[in-house]
Amino acid sequence: MYTIKVESHFNSAHSLRGYEGKCEDLHGHNWRVEVSMAAEELGEAGMVVDFKKLREALKTVLHGLDHKYLNDLAYFKEVNPTSENIARYIFYKVEDKFPELVLDSVTVWETERASATYKE
Repeated sequence: MYTIKVESHFNSAHSLRGYEGKCEDLHGHNWRVEVSMAAEELGEAGMVVDFKKLREALKTVLHGLDHKYLNDLAYFKEVNPTSENIARYIFYKVEDKFPELVLDSVTVWETERASATYKE
């Protein structure tokens, strides 16, 4: 099995519904995102997927989150914008761009020492 990873980042604010503590109030993060793509066989060019294509897809997805109040986005009006749910949101958005490939996981760091990973 081959695995490739790319990283990027975005900045946004959120507030957690149903949470008792400081994070229920509006606050922001400098999020770091890692996307991992896997394949049992390499394509004709000897790659899982071109890093450039994966980075561009991730950049497009993160552009919709960057400098936003996540709670105002349609998806997060229904789903609490926790790190776990943000990772799942990014996973499905990136996966949609590569239907023929296997997206392994998406990890979202809200701080240098705290992350959440979504994988199927």
